[in-house]
Formats: sequence, C-alpha cells, structure tokens
Amino acid sequence: MEYTYCIWDFNGTILDDVGLGIYTVNELLKNHGVELVLDRESYRSRFGFPIVDYYRELGFDFAKTPYEELASEWVKIYMDNLHRASLFDDVIRTLDFFKSRGIRQSVLSASEKEMLSYQIDGLGVGGYFEEIMGIDNIYGDSKLSLAKKWRERNPSEKVIFIGDTTHDIETACELSAECYIVCAGHQSEERFSEKNVKLFSTLTELTEALI
Repeated sequence: MEYTYCIWDFNGTILDDVGLGIYTVNELLKNHGVELVLDRESYRSRFGFPIVDYYRELGFDFAKTPYEELASEWVKIYMDNLHRASLFDDVIRTLDFFKSRGIRQSVLSASEKEMLSYQIDGLGVGGYFEEIMGIDNIYGDSKLSLAKKWRERNPSEKVIFIGDTTHDIETACELSAECYIVCAGHQSEERFSEKNVKLFSTLTELTEALI
C-alpha cells in the first residue's frame, strides 16, 4: 500500500453519533421555539460547517440567543447523552487493518480538543493514535488550520484521510491527502454528487478497496 499515514475524522466516521446529533439539535430547536424538527434524512441533507451557518439556516435567531450560548447548550445536551452513541461496527477492524500494515494513525476533528480526548479515551481506542487533534473552542468553525500545521510538521508522509462530510474534502486538500468519504455519517451521499472523491458505504468496503 502506498500510504504511510491515515488521518481520521471522528464524529460520524469513528463515532456513530448521527442519532445523537439529531436528538441534540432537535432538543435545541425545541428549547428555542424553532418549529423545524429534523428526521435523519433532513438532518443529513442540511448539516455542515461552519456550524454557525448551519444554525442560521435552521432558523435560529442570534439576536435572541447568541450563537456562543447555543453552542454551549448543544455541548451540554450532547455530553449528557453520550450513551446514545457508539463506535461504528467496523472501526476496530479498520484500525487494526492499518496498524497491521505499519500505517500510523491520528485523529483530526472540529470537536473541542478536551471533549474529543475524553470521548476517545472512553471508547478505549486512544492507543491506536499518535495524535488526537481538536480545535481550541466549542464553535465548530473549521479544522483546516490544524490540517495545515500537521502537514507542515510531516511534509513527507503519504496520507489517506477518512471522513464523512464535504468539510473533510477541504481538510484532505489541506493535508495533500487522498480523501475517502464513508457515507454513513452526518451527510448524505447526495451531498457528494459533484465532488471528485472516493465514496464508500462502510469502512469495511473502504478497506476491501485497499487490499
């Protein structure tokens, strides 16, 4: 295999938290009197980065409740309901697939770094990763600066990036990485119809393509 390094997105790629994401945003919508209720299809057709734009499109009024307050409330609801999320079934098998081939692995996420580390440790998969990279706030802006800094530190690595959103395509570009999208996460397959990217239904399908 030509790759020397695999960088993972976390939410919707390693952690199957789509149901939790839907629950959390619906609770937030309800708490602030926004009538829209998202089912799985509508959620995956709308979710995106930066999160502030996604919230604005959902109908939140930042004049009534600043985005920063909404973000804090979202984190509380999400973290109080972590039991609703779990690893995708084929994550461990995929982590072992890369490990057995000597391919180093890290996580790069738009989640706040302490929350990210807490979740990864709780899932028992921290030992697979050389670095756990998260952003320094809870506002879900972008992870492109993290990607840029990583590539500057690791200029010679041949990288595969695994994610589940269009923002992951942008991140892979910043990493000069091959981008593989697994369409089981926070965005539907239709969101990638005009993107020049490799799509897979599951991580198992992805690894089979690499053998």
